[in-house]
Amino acid sequence: MRQSQQLIPTLKENPADAETASHRLMLRAGLIRQVAAGLYTWLPLGLRVIRHIETIIREELNRSGAQEVLMPVVQPAELWQESGRWDKMGPEMLRMQDRHARDFCLGPTHEEVITDLFRREVHSYRQLPCNFYQIQTKFRDEIRPRFGVMRAREFTMKDGYSFHIDQASFDATYREMYDCYSRILTRMGLEFRAVEADTGNIGGANSHEFHVLADSGEDVIAYATHGDYAANLEKAEAAPPGPRPAPGRALDRVATPGIETIAEVAAFLGLEARACVKTLIVAGTDGPVALVLRGDHELNHVKAQHLAGVAVPLRFAEEAEVIRAVGCRPGSIGPVGLAVPLYVDRDAAALADFACGANTDGVHLIGVNWTRDLPLDPAQIVDLRNVVPGDPAPGGQGELAFLRGIEVGHIFQLGRVYSEPLAARVLDQNGRSVVPLMGCYGMGVTRLVAAVIEQNHDAAGIAWPPPVAPFDVHIIALNYGKSAAVRDAADDLHAALEARGLAVLLDDRDERPGVKFADADLIGIPERVTIGERGLADGTVEYRRRKDPDSVAIALDTIAAHIAGPR
Repeated sequence: MRQSQQLIPTLKENPADAETASHRLMLRAGLIRQVAAGLYTWLPLGLRVIRHIETIIREELNRSGAQEVLMPVVQPAELWQESGRWDKMGPEMLRMQDRHARDFCLGPTHEEVITDLFRREVHSYRQLPCNFYQIQTKFRDEIRPRFGVMRAREFTMKDGYSFHIDQASFDATYREMYDCYSRILTRMGLEFRAVEADTGNIGGANSHEFHVLADSGEDVIAYATHGDYAANLEKAEAAPPGPRPAPGRALDRVATPGIETIAEVAAFLGLEARACVKTLIVAGTDGPVALVLRGDHELNHVKAQHLAGVAVPLRFAEEAEVIRAVGCRPGSIGPVGLAVPLYVDRDAAALADFACGANTDGVHLIGVNWTRDLPLDPAQIVDLRNVVPGDPAPGGQGELAFLRGIEVGHIFQLGRVYSEPLAARVLDQNGRSVVPLMGCYGMGVTRLVAAVIEQNHDAAGIAWPPPVAPFDVHIIALNYGKSAAVRDAADDLHAALEARGLAVLLDDRDERPGVKFADADLIGIPERVTIGERGLADGTVEYRRRKDPDSVAIALDTIAAHIAGPR
């Protein structure tokens, strides 16, 4: 393919509004152009990358036994009303009406549509398990689209859904999808981690996220230094603390006028923050709920939302609500004598002789001990906090350390969250009507393009891994329009490489060598051949892999075999 005939509008300068390397380079290399906030046109170079990623995904999913379907982008409200999500989904879901005033949405996901297809077409256990997938446009009206295609409003996604008669069948498919996603990312040449994750508004039980490791990643991953444990920050937990020490001092009240924060309390009392507890009041389904943590720990909002009686989404009580419920302002709350339902983080529950608020403004308690000074039911002890680096990892797997990652895939154990309300049923081996179990498997196709670039770039531009690169080889023909020798050699090599099944971009433009080399580095095709009159006089061309620092001279009559041969 001739570069002079391709729309590859490269930019010399970094766009001012591009925050990440992938966003800058996708604009500069001519992969995308913005139409509106979070909406992009994919240009030929970028679309070729998408198609290569889709091919890898399709090959691995077909290998796993999944069947490809294609569902509509526009979905009727009735299906979402059946599942109960029409009112639960916030402004992220774009709603609309047709000419008959019937409600529809632009699909942010397709659980309802696939379950509707299943209940209409699958009726017997003999047809199970079945696993369907699609590669399709999604729309989510992000409040703040950013980072280019990393957090766009319209994007391409692979979403898949499986149905099962029993847990054993589901477990086998879930494991196969876990392995399938691992194969996909490995084939793309990416360094990644699969981590335990929260299920979010999709619902269901267990789930795993697949993260491409990158310093620019929005997500924090906690992993064990001596084991395979890994989870995102929302889900991660440390090993449980050891047994609580016996009480060592008497309970006492201390005046703390004007002192409210943990840092102030600890300094005033001459204690470490870890020897204090903080009590947070949040909204509950039947009134306020108290959450108690060690002073040096931070509340994990996702974990808190999963607690029985805590309102979703999590909301901290206003000061007036706190005063009505407790009798003091927020800076003086403590668990002793608190007449509010209480959850205690397990690290806070392992403390002895701790300090806390006395539920009286300007007063704190010291020498507080569980059981002796206030009751603590084991059912009240939960994991509430964010982990921190250095925490002991679960299962004796060393310590927890942190990495940053870009989430590109997520697999869920949905159970019957959708099949039950949508009345999807099949006959089992005994002729009974049963509700099948479901799984859900998503992978961001357009987001993967950005993730690949975040992990594969340098100061000069993109450095594509060969499996997803828009072209295999970039021929740089110097003085192509004026030198017959260069033109003939470039055309012949172009034809020879394409005959060997390689995708080749021939830079036949009337541009200076510096412009051609800069564009080649920016575009980042894995292998480059430079043809010029000086080298041809010696019967050689310059060959360079994009990630190598230097070029090497190779004989013109062997370069095609060198590129197409085994590595």
